[in-house]
Parts: sequence; structure tokens; C-alpha cells
Amino acid sequence: MSALAPSFADWLARCPLVAILRGLRPEEAVPVGEALLAAGIRVLEVPLNSPEPCESIRLLAARFGGEALVGAGTVRRVAELEAVAEAGGRLLVTPHAEPALVRRAKALGMLACPGCFTPTEAFALLDAGADALKLFPAEAASPAVLKAMLAVLPQGTPVLPVGGMGAESVPAWRAAGAAGFGIGSSLYKPGLTPAEVGERARRLVAALA
Repeated sequence: MSALAPSFADWLARCPLVAILRGLRPEEAVPVGEALLAAGIRVLEVPLNSPEPCESIRLLAARFGGEALVGAGTVRRVAELEAVAEAGGRLLVTPHAEPALVRRAKALGMLACPGCFTPTEAFALLDAGADALKLFPAEAASPAVLKAMLAVLPQGTPVLPVGGMGAESVPAWRAAGAAGFGIGSSLYKPGLTPAEVGERARRLVAALA
């Protein structure tokens, strides 16, 4: 990735929502992606426990190019990460704190938003080169926990709560300093049409206004 490529903070500045597309099938990847981009969402995450995730990532990356940041979630192993990069994915998201994955992602020119729950994990991931941190599972934390963590993390560290996020919960986390939000089932779940996903996306974007 060139030095002039957008940072993760740049992508979040366009829209602070990360669409977690767990269960997405390759044949619906582009229509769902189009609906999300039309609503303003620019970061698309396909968890690796979805059907043929690298094929969906390949299709999204090929279709949307520089318009969206496309990557994978639920990445647990370096071999998985390398397959994502080969498919055109440019974002690593993990459910856990694994500095080795962050280091490999950075070596591949990718952006990295690994999962953490404690300051110990957060600092280890930042030392490995993480671009942002995913506070997970956010249901087990609170906006007050996020505010306390931000007080000790390097200034400007983007932290995104993930888990249980919806239009009603976003404002309190935003007030506590969340730089963005990973949105899963309240945005997309298998069986929804692209039009339904687009309507949910518009409601979530409106909740940020």
C-alpha cells in the first residue's frame, strides 16, 4: 500500500460504520455492496466463517476498488490472512489479540483492526502496528470502559466497539469517544434483500447525524 493510500482513520472519516457481512454469499456480494455504498458505508468486512468468504472479498474488491475498504473478519491464522490479501482484501479484523497477525498484515500492506478487551492487549497490538482497535465483545464492556481506555491509549487511537451495536446504542458510545462501530446483524443477516440492507444502512447512518 502506498504512503498516499487512505489510512483507516481516513475511511472512518467518510463513514464510521463497518459493515460486518457474516453469512454473505458470493452471489449477493456485489448487490449488497452496492446497497451499502449507496447509503454511505465505505468499509465492508466479510467474516471468514461465511460461505466462500474469499470469493465474496474478491468480487467486492474488484467491483468497488478505491470506493470501499474491503477485508475480512474472524481471521485467526496467517494462512487465512494471506488468502484474503491474494483475493484483494486490504483490511484485517480479528476477534482476538494476536500481534503476529497484525505484523503480517502490515508486511502485506494491509490495514489492521484487531480485537482486544484489555489495555494489556491493546498496547501489545499497537506495538505490533495496529491501525485501529476493535473493542470486543462490546456487550461485556460499556461506554465508560471505552472512555477509560482512551485516557491511557496514544492520543488519536481509533477504537471501534463491536457487538450489539445498533442505532439506539451508537450515540452513547460515540459520546465516549468511539471512532467507529462494527455493525453486524442489525445491518445484515442472511436472507435480507439488498433493498432491506440498504434501508437498515440508511437508518444507521442517520443515527450518526
